[in-house]
Amino acid sequence: MHLTLSKEDIKFRDEMRRIFTTHFPDHIREAVVNGRELTREQTVEGQQILNSAGIAVPHWPIEWGGRGWSDLRRHIWLEEMYRAHVPPPLVFNTGMIGPVLAEFGTEEQKQRFLPATANLDIWWSQGFSEPEAGSDLASLKTTAVSDGDDFVVNGQKTWTTLGQHGDWLFTLVRTDPSAKKQRGISMLLIDMTLPGVTVRPIELIDGRHEVNEVWLEDVRVPQSLLVGELNDGWTIAKFLLGNERVGIAPMGGMKAELCRIKQTAKAQGSQPAVELRIADLENELLALELTALRITAHSGGGEPHPASSVMKLKGTELQQAISELEMDLAGPGALTWGAGEGTAAAEWERHATPHYLNLRKVSIYGGSNEIQRQIIARAILGL
Repeated sequence: MHLTLSKEDIKFRDEMRRIFTTHFPDHIREAVVNGRELTREQTVEGQQILNSAGIAVPHWPIEWGGRGWSDLRRHIWLEEMYRAHVPPPLVFNTGMIGPVLAEFGTEEQKQRFLPATANLDIWWSQGFSEPEAGSDLASLKTTAVSDGDDFVVNGQKTWTTLGQHGDWLFTLVRTDPSAKKQRGISMLLIDMTLPGVTVRPIELIDGRHEVNEVWLEDVRVPQSLLVGELNDGWTIAKFLLGNERVGIAPMGGMKAELCRIKQTAKAQGSQPAVELRIADLENELLALELTALRITAHSGGGEPHPASSVMKLKGTELQQAISELEMDLAGPGALTWGAGEGTAAAEWERHATPHYLNLRKVSIYGGSNEIQRQIIARAILGL
């Protein structure tokens, strides 16, 4: 797909390029180029640079930092960000709880949290999945019992991504145990420094500490931190998960990675089988980009377009296919995973295997791809 830009949009694109290539320090961009895991400090620094330029949360309401851009300009913003190897804003803040609070939060909650959320002064963590409530999220068991001006929360959350950095947790809890599944769920905001909150690391197959389990034992949470109406958390969860599913398929990131793979393959010499795989992946990415633009053009009224499930399904499959091609190109170099700087292998080769292993999870979180097929069948195909 080749977009024909107006003179105004070309000027906008050039301004984004200028900001992304001049405002960000080399140590952040180099980490992104080489596939390194960003530190907490680098992530915060990157988002605060974006926020100081007024472009961290362009899709939020204007009164809370939004820019009122067209769907095309939001697309250009993200494309140029990835092209310049700039890390996107923390999705838990800008793509999940921020839009939720802007849509469902009280005025007090908006005033208290939205500016700090945009600037990453607060690092938000997501408390949805539980040991027995993953794809079937509505079967969650963490309870919140009303006690005076507080809720008393007990339960366990798992797979809490980057929860080791978290300041606050937005979480789903069961507030009416007698109601059927979705009807008794609410959303709470929980200060992770409160007594009774414990974060324990989970080591992934690639050796990284990326996810955690969070234990909540008699945690007292003020009722003023209830988001939306009591027992209406499922409505909020659907809103949030729709936004998450679109974000799981980062087209700009996949394009940048595929571009690096093309350069590597070219340096290795003619390989018709590899060239065919690259061409197939490029065509799939173009189709996905068209779908993304169509989704953003038809999303509104507080409810993401059901085709966000298509984005999640196809986007995760493409991420995995690209990482598999990268590992194949690394060849024996992929076995140097963990060898350190002293090895003769290139840095991208050392990262190929953990990158491949890490992306096995993307077809599971945010609602497994099997669940997405069910949503597509019901909501889009009417089956």
